[in-house]
Amino acid sequence: MMGKPRNAISPTREENYPEWYQQVVKSADLAENTPVRGCMVIKPWGYGVWENIRDALDEMFKSTGHKNAYFPLFIPKSFLQREAEHVDGFAKECAVVTHSRLEADENGILQPAGELEEPLIVRPTSETIIGELFARWVQSYRDLPLLINQWANVVRWEMRPRLFLRTAEFLWQEGHTVHASAEEAIEETRLMLHTYATFAEDWLAMPVLRGEKTEAERFPGAESTLCIEAMMQDRKALQAGTSHFLGQNFSKACGIKFQGIEGKEEFGWTTSWGVSTRLIGGMIMTHSDDTGLVLPPKLAPKQIVIVPIWRKEKEREDVLSFAQNVFSQLKRSFRVTLDDREGLKPGAKYFEWEKKGVPLRMEIGPRDVQKGSVFCAKRTGGKKFGLAVDEQFITHTQVILNSIQEELLERATQMRDEKTYTISSYTELKENVEKGGFFIAPWKQNNDNERAIKEDCKATIRCYPIDMQDNYEGKTCFYSGEPADCIALFAKSY
Repeated sequence: MMGKPRNAISPTREENYPEWYQQVVKSADLAENTPVRGCMVIKPWGYGVWENIRDALDEMFKSTGHKNAYFPLFIPKSFLQREAEHVDGFAKECAVVTHSRLEADENGILQPAGELEEPLIVRPTSETIIGELFARWVQSYRDLPLLINQWANVVRWEMRPRLFLRTAEFLWQEGHTVHASAEEAIEETRLMLHTYATFAEDWLAMPVLRGEKTEAERFPGAESTLCIEAMMQDRKALQAGTSHFLGQNFSKACGIKFQGIEGKEEFGWTTSWGVSTRLIGGMIMTHSDDTGLVLPPKLAPKQIVIVPIWRKEKEREDVLSFAQNVFSQLKRSFRVTLDDREGLKPGAKYFEWEKKGVPLRMEIGPRDVQKGSVFCAKRTGGKKFGLAVDEQFITHTQVILNSIQEELLERATQMRDEKTYTISSYTELKENVEKGGFFIAPWKQNNDNERAIKEDCKATIRCYPIDMQDNYEGKTCFYSGEPADCIALFAKSY
């Protein structure tokens, strides 16, 4: 039986997965809790990851015609009440502003003053306030499609916070669009789902299943909700992104109308879609190990760390000069840092950068200088190897980083596929759900049965996987025994 790895996170994943996760976040210096319960500060290393996520997604959004804007943080309570399902879905999570200022009482204690005529909701999501403004902007079919995205923070009063996964305030992007027809809006909903899935797999190296949520799990006020679902190393599901076809529900509530090509006034068809800093939590739980954080090269704040090594003072100048030359070559093409701090042993530096998840470490000692090479260690493991600093140095370095990115996706995909099971009876689900995994089953859609399963064994329908819906015909529901009308993915989730 293998023991703990050198410099292991304590506890390990097997010993206590939730606490392991918290310790990975702490040891990598990604984020920490604040005096405000449920809120976190994202520290520079963690924010560097978010910046890379944001920049990559932003480019993908703009390439499909979307433009960025910014909308108010505060939403009048009456706006939220316009769409009945929407207000019901978010009422319990809302933070409410009722006063405009503070005044000191006779004891010098600050008290709320200046009660507002109408309370303001701190943005939990922006459909209603954006709908109000879209109603001003959309007058004719010529104004459509209207494709808007915003990068913002939102507040949802979370009772059981966990860094990145669930916090009262978090960062995200939310896309909002208006279209002239249902078909165009549905196509937009699908496009953004596939955009998220592509990003998850190509950048996060996190394999996902694309699917549709059940009626009970839809976004409040939506006609349909599409999602991507990923499996974490503890074999629980994580919803990593959603895309909603809102039909005309918010258009009618907010008055988004336009004059059609034939002169008739029509209500617009709208969508919304979003991902958040939860993606960082998913990335951590997908790839990290008992040594600490593991980062995909595409998203790492620093892809390479160079560690110069010398024992004798006379070696110092040559090693540092060569290391600086290597750094100068690499920084033109990669995010790289040169760790030439004095007073720290090389082992301490290795330990620090391993915990921070830097994909590739290059060590340079006197012998490496003589050879004109660097000694490389991949964060994903394997034997160290030499790499010549020659005319192919940059190309070979890129190949190595690409191989790390691909290796992470392959590992995660293999784990997910090995822990995905096709079942035909409820007994199979109930007996195995505690072990974790994805359970694929023929299903007859029924809200009461869905609720009963959730209450009985804590498994939920994560989605109806899009690529599996040709497989239910002729099968019976694994729970009710009735003819199935879809294939459902069950799992315990975050």
